[in-house]
Amino acid sequence: MTISAYRSRFPGLALCARAFSVSGPNLYVSATLVDSYNRRHDYLRISLTERCNLRCFYCMPEEGIQLSPTEKLLTDEEILRLAKLFVQSGVTKIRLTGGEPTVRKGIAGIISGLNDLRPYGLQSIAMTSNGLALHRRLPEFIDNGLTHLNLSLDTLDPFKFEFMTKRPGLDAVLRTLNIALESPRLQKIKLNVVIVKGLNDSEVLDFVEITKDKPISVRFIEFMPFTGNKWDKFKMVPSSDLLKLISEKHAGVVRLSDEANDTARSWKIPGYQGEFGFISSMSDHFCSTCNRLRITSDGQIKVCLFDAKEVSLRDLMRKGASDSEILRTIGQAVGVKEEKHLHMEDIDVGRASMVDVSNKSATRRSATARGRIFISERAYNLINASYSSESDSKTDINSSLLNEAEKKVLRKGDTLTVAQLAAIMGSKKTSDLIPLCHPLLLTDIKANLTCEVIEEPRGTWKYSVACQATVTCEGKTGVEMEALTAVTVGLLTVWDMLKAVAGKEMMISEIVVSEKSGGRSGDFTRT
Repeated sequence: MTISAYRSRFPGLALCARAFSVSGPNLYVSATLVDSYNRRHDYLRISLTERCNLRCFYCMPEEGIQLSPTEKLLTDEEILRLAKLFVQSGVTKIRLTGGEPTVRKGIAGIISGLNDLRPYGLQSIAMTSNGLALHRRLPEFIDNGLTHLNLSLDTLDPFKFEFMTKRPGLDAVLRTLNIALESPRLQKIKLNVVIVKGLNDSEVLDFVEITKDKPISVRFIEFMPFTGNKWDKFKMVPSSDLLKLISEKHAGVVRLSDEANDTARSWKIPGYQGEFGFISSMSDHFCSTCNRLRITSDGQIKVCLFDAKEVSLRDLMRKGASDSEILRTIGQAVGVKEEKHLHMEDIDVGRASMVDVSNKSATRRSATARGRIFISERAYNLINASYSSESDSKTDINSSLLNEAEKKVLRKGDTLTVAQLAAIMGSKKTSDLIPLCHPLLLTDIKANLTCEVIEEPRGTWKYSVACQATVTCEGKTGVEMEALTAVTVGLLTVWDMLKAVAGKEMMISEIVVSEKSGGRSGDFTRT
């Protein structure tokens, strides 16, 4: 029985599934590339550059973006080293992207180097390009091993092309398309068309007609939000609307069976050589079958396009990390991949970005945070009874004098122990909860919760549970957020455990960083 079959029958297997590899007909995927939802990542996209020779408004601001210094980008050798590790772990398809990949010097050599990985299991070398300058070099790339080509082309109108891309060049792109169609060694040619309401949606049927005499796949892509692209949901045309439009013109359209993990839903008009399809990232996400991983041009691994978290493989390589160390880091990143990204309309399209810590040195860093939850005297006594060392404590806990709410609290388990575990787990999940926090490998987490009574000035008493957490790591950024998260989650867990007896009376307060050490800002202790 396969791991997948076992998991469906025994969900608990998910806890240990990363100890296994996953295989099938002509397929091997190392456990390194299998996430906690049993998705096998055999498709790697490698960005070769941030640069682009067009300024498509939905992709890049007209003024461009701040580019990373050249020394921050992966070298050709580093790209091929990572590619080999991924292929040996089960990746069968690599796609070169950008920016615009053809503006990178040395791209022909990179394609040739990838072609040398076929004995390790690589089956497909693809590239996504705007085609502006590709017609001059496409035959060379095919000779070096390129097998699949996606061309980005959003309009067949030269004036609209210049309006959308801020550059002339439709003729050059069409020239590239014709050369591609005349190249029998290219196994698949696709046109990527981003549809924007009121701009190019009137050309949908024109693009479909291209498939009549050409063995090409036209893929209509829903307009998606990205940083700085001024996304507006009213400019997005759902794929269902486009299919209805095409079906009204061509009543006999036939649904094709999709390839495994394919992002497009494909259709064909009988008698037409090519096909068309829809990538419905907005209206119908395909997270459950995602098999893609990404390496950015500066060497960060991204397990999801819409997840801000990144881990630098470049820094690992430049510190002399072994292949096994790099693979372990890749496995850790894949292992925490979310089940799905946010609903697309909830994704922030502002200019939020993580702080670049690549130029910092990894040092020992520690932070301690504390906080308190005020509870009722009744809840306080109930917790203390659980910790009483007197011989009659169990009699007190199980006494028939306890009401149903108190018995409900006790049935949940030991409040402080559960909250302590929650604090530790919460600290580990900080980067999943706080979007721009860097994921860190924590070396130590200590969390303590204690019952405390505070005497008020007027001789009254306030009952509370105090939480303190200390988090340590060897990293490039501090762990104050991890310590604060531990305290917050720990106190929230106390609230959840005691809500049956003190729900309306509890209050969380005084959560602060009490001390920290390490980093450029130096040590700190709150007085």
